[in-house]
Amino acid sequence: MSRRVAFHTLFWLVFLLLLTLIEGTEQGFLFTLSNELINIFFYGLIVYFNLFYLIPNYLTKKRFLTYCALLILATILITPLKVLAFYFKFSGYPHAQTELLNNMNWYFLVTFFIAGSSTIYKIIADWARHLREKQELQTQTMQSELRFLKSQINPHFLFNTLNNLYALTLKKSDKAPEIVIKLSEMMRYMLYECNEKQVLLSKEVHYIRNYLDLERLRQGKNVEINFEVEGEIADQKIAPLMFIPFLENSFKHGLSNQISTGFVNIKLSVQERKVHFFIENSKPDTPPKQDSRRSGGIGLVNIHRRLNLLYPNQYDLEIEDSPRSYAVNLKLDLA
Repeated sequence: MSRRVAFHTLFWLVFLLLLTLIEGTEQGFLFTLSNELINIFFYGLIVYFNLFYLIPNYLTKKRFLTYCALLILATILITPLKVLAFYFKFSGYPHAQTELLNNMNWYFLVTFFIAGSSTIYKIIADWARHLREKQELQTQTMQSELRFLKSQINPHFLFNTLNNLYALTLKKSDKAPEIVIKLSEMMRYMLYECNEKQVLLSKEVHYIRNYLDLERLRQGKNVEINFEVEGEIADQKIAPLMFIPFLENSFKHGLSNQISTGFVNIKLSVQERKVHFFIENSKPDTPPKQDSRRSGGIGLVNIHRRLNLLYPNQYDLEIEDSPRSYAVNLKLDLA
């Protein structure tokens, strides 16, 4: 509130100075300054009457004709009062008094213009405030949604990986320590790096490599897993964990226990600020009873929602579902 008072005070002081400079100081600086103080007083009177009474009670309630009539009436009442104040002030200047009476219409128009300008200011200020509040609300809503979506991704992956680790420890596999190290790196990435809105693409690629290494250890030699990176990864940034749901679905639904062999082929192409992510996996002859990719599973539902939130009109997602394979093409514009 104090900031608002300071702004209004500064405005009137600047306005007073401008009026004084425009009027000139032929009759003396103090004489001109006192004249403009009277002008400022009556201008302020009608401006704040308009801002604090007429606009809230009539204009904002869509009573436009009543508002206009009352604003004109207020100007008609205030103008003679201002002229009367100047008339007494110019008691020693009969010529100036005559000019005052002759220019009554001009004073009315100027006062009405000042009042109307305050209306325009109020409309623009309210519009800007509402727009700012709307944007802040949208930002808060988006951030809340993204936090919720990421919270669904992270536990889902952790659950799968711990299951893999548990299976290897039961077999007393020498691969278990390697999984622990890679899992530690991935958890550090998810807990600390992924709290940012964007991460370096190079770190996301490193995360994918760790993920695939864990899957290679779990799947064994009968499964072919390929990951190719094409192009130069420099300082590009991307939303964290953007590709993980696709990876999870490929291994969960493609390399299921119903097939002894299979493949997952992944290619990431980078061209400056454009990224093309392609992933294709084999499918079992008899598909699972429920495929989360087509029945509202957490992974793809989240990725669609995140893409719409983070990259509106900046992505192209195509899914090809054939009898023997399932492929996803995602093109992102990071600019």
